Parts: sequence; structure tokens; C-alpha cells
Amino acid sequence: MRRPLIAVSAALAAALVLTGCSTGGGTTAESSDDATIAIGSLYEPQNLSNTQGGGQGVTEAFNGNVYEGLYKLTDDGQVEPLLAEGEEVSDDGLTYTITLREGVTFHSGKALTSADVKASVEAVTAEDSQSARKSSFATIADIATPDDQTVVFTLSQRSISFLYNLSYVWIVNAEAGDLTQDEDGTGPYTLDEWRQGSTLTLTRWDEYWGEPAKNAEVVFTYFTDATAENNALLTGEIDLITSVQSPDSLTQFEGNADYVVSEGTSTTKELLAFNDRVAPFDDALVRKAVYSAIDTQKLLTSIWGDYGTLIGSMVPPTDPWYVDLTQVNPYDPDLSKQLLTQAGYADGFTFTLDTPSYDPHPAVAEFLQSQLAEVGITVEINTISADEWYSKVFKERDFTATLQEHVNDRDVVWYGNPDFYWGYDNADVQQWVSEAEQAQTTDEQTELLKKVNEQIAEDAASVWLYLYPQIVVASSDLSGYPVNGLNSQFFAYDIVKS
Repeated sequence: MRRPLIAVSAALAAALVLTGCSTGGGTTAESSDDATIAIGSLYEPQNLSNTQGGGQGVTEAFNGNVYEGLYKLTDDGQVEPLLAEGEEVSDDGLTYTITLREGVTFHSGKALTSADVKASVEAVTAEDSQSARKSSFATIADIATPDDQTVVFTLSQRSISFLYNLSYVWIVNAEAGDLTQDEDGTGPYTLDEWRQGSTLTLTRWDEYWGEPAKNAEVVFTYFTDATAENNALLTGEIDLITSVQSPDSLTQFEGNADYVVSEGTSTTKELLAFNDRVAPFDDALVRKAVYSAIDTQKLLTSIWGDYGTLIGSMVPPTDPWYVDLTQVNPYDPDLSKQLLTQAGYADGFTFTLDTPSYDPHPAVAEFLQSQLAEVGITVEINTISADEWYSKVFKERDFTATLQEHVNDRDVVWYGNPDFYWGYDNADVQQWVSEAEQAQTTDEQTELLKKVNEQIAEDAASVWLYLYPQIVVASSDLSGYPVNGLNSQFFAYDIVKS
């Protein structure tokens, strides 16, 4: 397991949706629908649940492939019905009556009913849920199931993002029991076998309600080392790499007719996240001083070469409320020293940086250590596993600062939650986030979230180091694969091999 979820963590299982994929390179030719597609990935699931810590890996393999939501989110940010046939919304925006698609069954053979939808949403909002979207459904006052095909959600207040948020909820069989090691979804594939530490195999389900998968089988092969993954593609052991982790490896594929390199759109932000509850990072001047001591362009180039994008806040350019804020906290060591003096740290200070052990975090940590030393700040690097990160940082809040990548789109709203792991607490931001969610128009929502975006940058709530590139490398005989990195999605059902 490598990059954590939710953008948040390897163990933070957000209920994410895989949707509307752009297709990858290669030419579409006559292909066999009995092909096996071998996919290389660094993101093995921790378990098979999206509410109990399955992580990015289970999202990548299962979302849209094994499990589906009432709605799906397309690559251009549009919400479209999937297991929902349609919906009616009351004039006051407080009641959503959703009609389910008929003829849908789970892999076990059980028919999909409104009771399954209710149980699936309640699993996301349960006390022990680890879903990143849990707080998004706090406005649900009641879920009624007047008949098997109808679900009625009653909200305590207007929620302009309600259908969008539902696109993150996997609909599971309410009677299936523990689904951390098995599955019972409605998607075009069933789980054949999961060999932990090795492979996860999905098989086309012939009873699928929609258009069947265009291949017979998909095998996710998991690697802990990017070089071994690259070699597996070169030797034909795998057909495709879902997300290249270093531009250095691309030279062996670029200009080679046997492979296609595609750069899509990413929503993954690399963060230096402070614990804003504790000294010295409870002081915005200190946070801004740290930000201005870091040459983010040099960091991006050292890690990703010509790939990737600089961002000045949590919002990527694909979100509707994006504003270019890269100059709010400019790289300026002299300014950094001035801010430190103003904050009472003229001689600097020492802090521990909890650093996930997987790439590129160790290299990023060493870069930050070197840069901050130039303004008198000593960084002690504490390298931890993904599991340790979830327990120590996300769950127990036992940290001063950490590195983490957050994969979700539209996740700037988490800065409106003072209970989130980084502890940012700004009453104005909380009010704007709340008002944005209750907005009656998307224009009103957009303007409010732009204010949030600008305020967290001004407060240097975190250091947004860069936006990851999304690079997919595939054998040239493959087509139909997704190339965008929205929410760690990877639809496999349209992939064909010529």
C-alpha cells in the first residue's frame, strides 16, 4: 500500500466514486472480450471496505468496478444517476425522493432495495465509520423507505452538494455482514481472489444490469517498489501502470512504439500539514514563515521534473472555486526570518515531522529539512508506515507536523471542520463553508468557497507543496483505460486489448 486515501490517508477510507473516464492512448482495434488485463499498482487495499480503512487501493480496484453508487461523478465534475433512476427535490431543498433503477441485483443474487441504500448511507455515517465523507451527511435527519424502489432523505438544512456527496457512497447488500475480506456489490465485476501482498483478481459478471465489461478479467498486481513495477511492464508481466511515481522512469517508455504515456488531470495535493492546535503552529505567523522558507518550484522539479503543478491552496484548478494563490506565501527566506522574529522565534525552533515511509515523502521530507535549516528551523524526521500514520496522526492527533497527500476533489471544505486532524479553527471559514453548503445556487456556493480558499491561504493553514501529475503508462495494444486521477478512480471495464 502506498498513497493513502481521502484524501487523507492510507487508512482513511473515503467513499469515492470512479466515473466518466477519459480513454487512454493506443488505437482501438479488433479485440477479444475474453482478454485478461494485468494492471500494475502501488496501492494495495488494507481491506475491502470503504468505511473500515480499506484505503486508496480498495477505491482504485472496487469503485465503479465492483461497487456502484446511486450517482456517479464524471471527469468533468457532473453528477449523473447510476443506481438511481431519478430524483425529486422539494421546493425548500430539504426532501430528496430517489427512485431506484429496476432489475439490479447484487453479486449474491439478492435484489437491490431501498433498505440496502439506507443501510449503506448509515454505514458511512456510523460512529465507527472511517469514511472521509462522514461529516458531509450530518444534515440527514431521516431516511425513509416507503417501498423497495423508493428512498426518501429528509435533511435538517439545505445541502447543495447532497447528490454529489451521494456519489461517494457504495451501495452494499445490507444482509451481507462483514465485507472487509469479501464483497457483494452490483458492479460489472465480482471479486475472484485476493492474494494479499500479491494480486487481486476481478472477473466479469455476466448478470450485470448494465453494459457488460469489455474484458473477461482484470488482475491488479501490487508492487512495493516502483522500479519493480516498471520492469514488470517492460517484460510484459503487466499491461499498464495506473500512476507513475517518478518521471525518471519515463525515459524507457517515451518514444517507444510499444508503450503509450498519458498525462491526465490529478486532484492529489501534497501537503505539509501542521497540527494547528499546538505550538508553534498554532500561530499563523509561524506557519507563514515556514511556507516562505520553502522553494516549492524547486521541490516540484526535483521530484517530478517537468510534470506537476504548483498550487497556493487546497483547491486544484479543476474545482469550480479555484483561484491562483501561489503568490500569497511566496518563497522568500528573508521574509521567513522576519516573520519568525515577529512571532518570537528569532533563533528558530525544532519540530518533528512525521513522514510516511513510501515515495515520494522521504525525499520531500529531506528537502524540507534542508530548506528550513536555512532560516534556523530544525526538522527532525520521524519515518512511519501508512498504518502508523493513520493511528498516530489522523486518529490520535499525536503529531506536530506531517506530510500527506490528499486525493479528493472539492475537499477544501474540510478546513471548515475544526475537528479534522490538522485542527485548523477559523470561525469565518466555518461559517462560509456552512453557508456554501446551504446556498441556493452554484454561483453563490462558488463565491463563498473562493473566500474559504483565499482565507486558508492567508492563514497558511497548511503548506500546499504541489499538485501531483497523473501519468499512466500502458502497452500500445491497450485502449479504453482512464487517464485522469480524480479521487483515485480507475474504471477497468472499458479496457480492451487488440
